[in-house]
Formats: sequence, C-alpha cells, structure tokens
Amino acid sequence: MQPFTARTIEIISAIPQGKVMTYGQIAAAAGSPRAARQVVRILHSMSGKYNLPWYRVVNGKGEIALQEEAAAQEQTWNLEAEGVEVLPGGRIDLDRYQHRPESSKNYNP
Repeated sequence: MQPFTARTIEIISAIPQGKVMTYGQIAAAAGSPRAARQVVRILHSMSGKYNLPWYRVVNGKGEIALQEEAAAQEQTWNLEAEGVEVLPGGRIDLDRYQHRPESSKNYNP
C-alpha cells in the first residue's frame, strides 16, 4: 500500500462522530494537497474493506457530493444520526461541523 493511501485511510478512520472533513483537507493532511480526487478513489475502493466512515467526507463547499440519490440520502441519514445538521441541498456548515486535526489546522480548503 502506498504511504498516501495508508495515511488517507488513517485520517478518515479518525474523523470523530458528528464531524466531517473535506476531500481536499484529507488530501492535504495526508501529504498531497492536490490529491482530493485520489481521496475519492480511496473512499470508493476501500471503504468496505477498512470500514471507513465514508459519509463523514464532503466536498470543499461542505456539500454531499454523491450524485446517486440513494447514496446521498444514506449519507444524509448517517450524518443526521450523529447529530450533524444537513441543510437543504445536502449542505453542512463547515464552521460548525468540520473536524480539524492538528496536521491539517493550517489548511482550510
């Protein structure tokens, strides 16, 4: 496994309940700020294998990025079950719910 992939899995696994991180924020914390799309690929291919809380990851605008309606609804339900308020349009208030681990505090996409 590549170091970036391993670090990305570690970061996603550590997002606490009731918090979210952005794809870009995770990429930066894993050492490659321009690799947000790679974070998407890792989530898509490894969420099941590593039991990742995929639903705690949103786009840089704080929006649910999933296009498939059923998957977006599942993400909304999971977040709401953890106390995250999902606003109309699948938007999450990043000022309120964004997790900022020490390694990414200086990066705010």
